[in-house]
Amino acid sequence: MSELLKTKLHAKHAALGAKMVPFAGYDMPVQYPMGVMKEHLHTREKAGLFDVSHMGQCFIFADDGTFETAAKALEKLVPADIQSLKPGQIRYSQFLNDEGGILDDLMITRLGFEGHTHKLYLVVNAGCKADDFMHLATYMPPGITIDVADDTLSLIALQGPKAVDLLSQFNPAVKDMVFMTSLDIPLTPTMWCHVSRSGYTGEDGYEISVKHEDVAELTNMLLAHDDVEMIGLGARDSLRLEAGLCLYGHDIDTSVSPIEAGLFWSIQKHRRSADAGYKGAARVASDIADKTTKRLVGIQPEGRAPAREHTEIQDLDGNTIGEITSGGFGPTAGGPVAMGFVARKFTKAGTPIQLIVRGKPRAAKVVKMPFAPHRYYRG
Repeated sequence: MSELLKTKLHAKHAALGAKMVPFAGYDMPVQYPMGVMKEHLHTREKAGLFDVSHMGQCFIFADDGTFETAAKALEKLVPADIQSLKPGQIRYSQFLNDEGGILDDLMITRLGFEGHTHKLYLVVNAGCKADDFMHLATYMPPGITIDVADDTLSLIALQGPKAVDLLSQFNPAVKDMVFMTSLDIPLTPTMWCHVSRSGYTGEDGYEISVKHEDVAELTNMLLAHDDVEMIGLGARDSLRLEAGLCLYGHDIDTSVSPIEAGLFWSIQKHRRSADAGYKGAARVASDIADKTTKRLVGIQPEGRAPAREHTEIQDLDGNTIGEITSGGFGPTAGGPVAMGFVARKFTKAGTPIQLIVRGKPRAAKVVKMPFAPHRYYRG
């Protein structure tokens, strides 16, 4: 077995007493001495700092120096409209295979920095990044450069209601940013960062791409504030689950289309036809028209015990209608929360279902997501 990779903050995690676990080929902190429950609630109430440097970062640009050429090339691989991105704007999308299954989900930004607005900046999932970069290299046309930045850039996320006040102390420009926009700005006179107002918790906050040599200093600057605590993968998972956000390899994978996964909103209107020109477009259009056989829904089990991934979902007559894909205890929701796929006719909020836990049926119902309200800043 190959040795686990380490982010540039690995020594920091150890110094803070983190419990480390293997994740996507990296040795990553799952929790700190505070514990998952308190880390989760701290992020909802103040500000949590996450090391997400295991994720993949790359830039795409065309040799002809135009944004249009790069955007058109990427539009062959994702259902989102890329050409309409304004400088500094971010869009969420998915890499699809020819059958419309999801290879990965990703964030796509058009850089807003003067002289760089022709470039696209992509952030992809850690467990998929090698395949994603190979996918790009295979299908990008001649004249497109793919610049993988994993050797030079780290990534951290500052999430929670106190994030804006904290980060704006280093550069007030971050205060006026709205959700799904980015800026390339200095946070100290010598530390330039790519700052996105986005995240994976449902809270307001930022993701900050910073040079490897600067990430420890930036982390220490942020942790110097009483309202900031380092947060591990355990609370990251419970936060995103409460926010109703999909996790690749669990809620979405190549067996699922964006429409089945409830990601219809991420596909702009003129990209929903079978002839839209990207891999899997026919499947996407077919799923929109035929109202897919299964859909991802929120599920609320009765009682206090959480329903875990792969738990069987049945109707009240005992027929199997689906499976839990993510489940756990929601500290903010105050009880167990889950998401999973069910047959189409059981997707309406309020529908009673049962979950088979240790061979016994447990009452549950289909509910609307998110389980905790989104608090993104939209201006």
